[in-house]
Amino acid sequence: MTRAEAFILRAASAWTIFVWATRIKNILEDPVHSAGFKAVHTALAAVSIVFACAILYITSRNRRRSKDSA
Repeated sequence: MTRAEAFILRAASAWTIFVWATRIKNILEDPVHSAGFKAVHTALAAVSIVFACAILYITSRNRRRSKDSA
């Protein structure tokens, strides 16, 4: 994996975490939304954040392997 590829994956992961964390904070604080809406979007956020963290982990691991083999 090249440095540019790793950067793009890390940036996309960081952006996903930032957007969902901000969105969930706003949704949970807003009294207009129903409990069901909040539950579904919290679950969506959790899944997205877990995937983003997995991508960060895999990217870091692959970059370390690339450095070790070079």
